[in-house]
Amino acid sequence: MAEAAELMEESAGYASGGEYVLHHLGFLTFGKTHDGHWGFAHTEEEAADMGFWSIHVDTMGFSLLLGLLFLGLFRSVSKKMTSGVPGGLQNAVEMIVEMVQNSVKTSFQGNNAFIAPLALTIFCWIFLMNLMDLVPVDIIPLIAQTIAGDSHIFFKSVPTTDVNITAGFSLAVFILIIYYSIKIKGLGGFLGELAFHPFGKAALPLNLVMEVPAFLAKPVSLALRLFGNLFAGEVIFLVIALLGWYQLPLHFVWAVFHILVIVLQAYLFMMLTIVYLNQAHQHH
Repeated sequence: MAEAAELMEESAGYASGGEYVLHHLGFLTFGKTHDGHWGFAHTEEEAADMGFWSIHVDTMGFSLLLGLLFLGLFRSVSKKMTSGVPGGLQNAVEMIVEMVQNSVKTSFQGNNAFIAPLALTIFCWIFLMNLMDLVPVDIIPLIAQTIAGDSHIFFKSVPTTDVNITAGFSLAVFILIIYYSIKIKGLGGFLGELAFHPFGKAALPLNLVMEVPAFLAKPVSLALRLFGNLFAGEVIFLVIALLGWYQLPLHFVWAVFHILVIVLQAYLFMMLTIVYLNQAHQHH
């Protein structure tokens, strides 16, 4: 196995397995360079120097592409929907919609028609982004390198392995939590829950110490849970790829197991979003 790994690494132009893994974890970054011009980073150091206003073009592009795929697919099915014997695609869409509806009915006690479409969008979009992790790790980077004419270009196809994407989802949910908390309870009611819960007005400092970190931890936990699970899965796929031809049985076994992770992480993100927004609609 070691000889096969060394042969694969040499043929791919990487000095070691570690260099191979690190390269495949890099992003196609666009930003402002040291000389003041805007362009793509050619090394990890250049990407880091571009700072906050740089953008990961690959993950952003794939996330938008998959979002459009979700919208187009569901719109097409809804326009062609029949009351007769449905096809396989209509069956799948109806099962997903029914699952989301049941999840909202059991976990959300408020009255808000926005929650179910939001939950459906979150589940399907994150699921499609997670699903890209099952594409063989070298195919899409190789296509990108061939098109660009650069055999060392960075390119990733799994948006949820980029913490910027998962943090973006979490921040959007967090903003909705604050918005509905203030809309339903008023600013005083929202702040009062943080200041006076759970021990009453007399224990205000203690309440703040307990409630504020727990409240701020919601978006952090949402982002890191999704990112951590998908990133770990991607790293394992890359490590398995180092085995050359010996990778096929292990790759298949890990892919089958990872299907559960892909679905579960999308479902958990959706359910936690429903639960958090339900809390925002409840008076204490």
